[in-house]
Amino acid sequence: MKRTSICLCIVTVLCFAGMPVQKKSGFENQIAAVLRKQIMQEAAWAMQQEPVTVTAAASPRSAGGKHDFYSEGDYWWPNPVSVDSPYIQKDGITNPDNFVVHRHAMIRFSKIVGALASAYKLTGNKRYVQQAMKHCIAWFVNADTKMNPNLLYAQAIKGRFTGRGIGIIDTIQLLDVVQGLMVMEQANGMDQEALQSIKQWFEQYLQWLTTHQYGKDEMNAENNHGTCWAMQVAAFAKFTRNEKILQFCRDRYKQVLLPNQMAADGSFPREIKRTKPYGYSIFNMDAMTTLCQLLSTKEDDLWNYQTPDGRSIKKGIAYLYPFVADKNKWPFRHDVMHWEAWPVAQTFLFMGASAYHQQEWLDTWKRLNHAPADEEIIRNLPVRNPLIWIN
Repeated sequence: MKRTSICLCIVTVLCFAGMPVQKKSGFENQIAAVLRKQIMQEAAWAMQQEPVTVTAAASPRSAGGKHDFYSEGDYWWPNPVSVDSPYIQKDGITNPDNFVVHRHAMIRFSKIVGALASAYKLTGNKRYVQQAMKHCIAWFVNADTKMNPNLLYAQAIKGRFTGRGIGIIDTIQLLDVVQGLMVMEQANGMDQEALQSIKQWFEQYLQWLTTHQYGKDEMNAENNHGTCWAMQVAAFAKFTRNEKILQFCRDRYKQVLLPNQMAADGSFPREIKRTKPYGYSIFNMDAMTTLCQLLSTKEDDLWNYQTPDGRSIKKGIAYLYPFVADKNKWPFRHDVMHWEAWPVAQTFLFMGASAYHQQEWLDTWKRLNHAPADEEIIRNLPVRNPLIWIN
């Protein structure tokens, strides 16, 4: 049999099997090869999971109701002077007794949908889509279990605040959820009516993020919080096809985030002066590259944008890369916590490698940890399923 006939037979078999027949880039093929076994194992786990949303647990310290997401400021501790006193801050030191159940539930949700979407992209099997939708419906549609579309009670501080704008960073965990839904959107097994209801939830959340004072406060944050506001707003706007907000985020990246946060050498001075300079620098770079991935178009390519004085995302990656490839080269102080856990297979490495065809960056990504167990790393790595992010 001729090679042409063999290829046609393979394509026919794949089509009848429901598998997506798409031409992958060389970098996407490499990413798939590295992650295939892990993806299928995580998808098998995800297929066995039942939905767990914010309604499954509550904190007596929350000022919200059953459907409200609640979390507490990570670096705030009881005052040793009096148990009834307002909490005091210990910057960079996480209080292990804070309420984080809702955050963990959202991370679990993100892992489930991300794994299922990745497995769908590999196999085209609609059962992964149907399982993912069961969890999404529980979080965003079902009246008994859904989360309210706001973060009024996130990162509260006992005796000080019932919630803060800074808490908006908690929903970066929904990035893989919406990205996964976009990957599965046209699947044969997709419940289109439920998908529209999920989009309506994100439209309401976007409205809150862009109009409530908490959202405005976070948007104007001058460090990674401002970047993460734009990153998730861009992701949710892309999912709901809100071009007005997408353009706002592009302009904000070019006019505010990049010029105000990045120094001329590509570093992030506001992150370097913190108590976790290494982890925060990596985290902010991951968020900025994800913004470029979400927002770039043929007409407005953020990957190749630079400010008049030469600041660009490529310069930022080039600055940080050597310290990720060899952490011993880091010229600043060590992080007060979790120093040993960084780096892992960082988002900026695989996205930057794909954007600029940098095999060296991808090779470094390949050898780093793809399944971190440290909770601090996990919550600061919202893009945990690279395959669904590479087109």
